[in-house]
Amino acid sequence: MKRFLAVILALVMVCSFFACEAFAEEKIVIKFAAQGDSTPATQESVDAFNAMQDKYVVEWVDMTNDSGAMKEQLITSMKAGSSDYDVLSMDVCWAGEFAAAGYIEPIDQMMKESELRASAFNAGSMSAASYNAKTFALPFFPDLGVLFFRSDIVSAEDAAVLVSGDYTYADLQAMAEKYKGQGGTTDGICFQAKLGECLMCNLTEYTAGWTDVKGGLEAMKAMVDSSAVPADILNYAESETANSFIKGVSVFSRNWPYQWGEIAANGTITQDQVGVAPLPGGSTVGGWLLGINKNSQNKEGAWEFIKYLATDGQKTQATTGGHLPGYNAMLSDADVIGANVMLSMEGFQNALATTISRPVSSEYSKTADTIINAAHAFLSGNGDLDATAAVIEEALAG
Repeated sequence: MKRFLAVILALVMVCSFFACEAFAEEKIVIKFAAQGDSTPATQESVDAFNAMQDKYVVEWVDMTNDSGAMKEQLITSMKAGSSDYDVLSMDVCWAGEFAAAGYIEPIDQMMKESELRASAFNAGSMSAASYNAKTFALPFFPDLGVLFFRSDIVSAEDAAVLVSGDYTYADLQAMAEKYKGQGGTTDGICFQAKLGECLMCNLTEYTAGWTDVKGGLEAMKAMVDSSAVPADILNYAESETANSFIKGVSVFSRNWPYQWGEIAANGTITQDQVGVAPLPGGSTVGGWLLGINKNSQNKEGAWEFIKYLATDGQKTQATTGGHLPGYNAMLSDADVIGANVMLSMEGFQNALATTISRPVSSEYSKTADTIINAAHAFLSGNGDLDATAAVIEEALAG
């Protein structure tokens, strides 16, 4: 009898083992197409989600870090109606194009059912994620333009104005002219006016998110023609701007947050000589979004992963990956602030609160090319203000 019971118990254990194995094998696989990550953050986020799940398992499809090549790979797949990827990591400029083409799923109803409001996330990212009054994505991690300034040169009174964000581009130009030459500097301000996407980002800020095209062009032209900038400012991209500021050549610099790290790594100035402020018309948002492939056979699971990665998962992205959180609740998290000292700066927090997006368009590349070419010609002295504004307005409307 004992032998019989032992056999029965052994069979039960074997059956239980194979039942568990079968259950594990039956988990629904969610394919996450995302760019390579030099930090452990993405894999840690995937592992954390999987550890909480008994229904889904996420597999990260490691894509190229060449954003152009990645975009083409995703488009080729989705255009063919493929369901190879369930969750897509997208540059903020792709969302409108992907939405217009019917490649990604609207998530408004999913957000409503999950009691998630757009206001809980980075404003510029959510603007970039919206098309035709529908929401198609949540932030993976945002980036944004900010103003760096020499706090050891700029007066405390002017610094307070800058940090508050309550100033205009005319005010900034006046300050740049005023402080130019002090503290060993030779230029007042540097920013990106070179023909290319970097100019598009700066135009977004000068026009206050395209709400004042003519006024923005006028202010940018005044800055370009002023004594505050280097003579070849129309050839300045991010690298020229960063190098000028970290080497102590310019008093002000409009650039991305990575410049803070460049000061510590390669600067002749130090971080304690630098302040950070929002830009007058808002800070252009960069970074990446998370969307669901319209052809996905596992949209419910895809949403569960996106919901996690865009909320609780943002802590891992910030503390391990060094990214800015797109979920506003994380901006006051002690661990997140400890991992990114810029988040403890009032000026940086103010910039995060005033992010704006580049135009959301079904044909972003075409729209951007038209705007960039027209604006650069105008800034170079080869165009009329009214005519240039008209070309840009038409491109935005199209």
